[in-house]
Amino acid sequence: MSHIVTAITFMAGLTLALALILIFVNRKFFVKEDKRIQHIEDMLPHTNCGACGYPGCRAFAEALVKQEVLPGKCNVSSATDIENIANYLDVDTGNIEKLVARLACAGGNNVARYRAEYSGPASCQSSAQVSGGAKVCTWGCLGFGDCKAVCTFDAIQMDTQDLPQIIEDKCTGCGDCVKACPKDLLSLEPLSHRLWVACKNELSGDSLLDMCEVACTACGRCALDAPAGLISMQNNLPTIIHSQDPATQVAIERCSTGAIVWLNSDNTVTKGRESKRIVQHDRLPVTMS
Repeated sequence: MSHIVTAITFMAGLTLALALILIFVNRKFFVKEDKRIQHIEDMLPHTNCGACGYPGCRAFAEALVKQEVLPGKCNVSSATDIENIANYLDVDTGNIEKLVARLACAGGNNVARYRAEYSGPASCQSSAQVSGGAKVCTWGCLGFGDCKAVCTFDAIQMDTQDLPQIIEDKCTGCGDCVKACPKDLLSLEPLSHRLWVACKNELSGDSLLDMCEVACTACGRCALDAPAGLISMQNNLPTIIHSQDPATQVAIERCSTGAIVWLNSDNTVTKGRESKRIVQHDRLPVTMS
């Protein structure tokens, strides 16, 4: 019996000793959290979208207090909220423009032809595994809405032509939709980039119109009409040099297919005066090949 009492006494003493050591270590190495972190987190939108480059608003608040980043890096906060955070921390807001998702395709089911009927899981990823998808244009949007499915901010809606429509006001620039697209048709672009090429087909010639009526044919009119240095042709597609201040719609006017457009802030699209008007609204029949 004495051995049992001795063992219990020893274990109790050991437990007490370890507890005292833990208390000492905790007090010795305790790092008091900066109270500003919580206050700043309360000023952030709590979307935890990751667009700022941090895993959540809490981590972003910690980085702000450490002055590792400026408030303007938050793609979701309003200008007023960013200003308030900057004033609270006595730092600059940071001239960082909001990023939004852009789609480099306008080939909906009413203008882009299909070479086969796809039967399988309603997913762009799954469809792309079957010979690149059912569209004749292998660069085109597959239209199953994988991008919409991963958007937690309801910033993407699928239209009647099976094309994703991005709502700028709701887009946080998190990049989830960019990763979800198997055709790499989505990218994050500064909000001010209104001149846009809605095509990624790298072929050339009017024969492309047999596969998609709004494809870029690489005619080069946009590059010729645009201010010097604004547009260059690369891989049979116009490449816009946004540093050249593209605040002009002149480059879209002679595009006969409407492959280069002007994106308006109200989520509408402006095409050039010579762009073919689309009257077909129903899905085109399958062209078996």
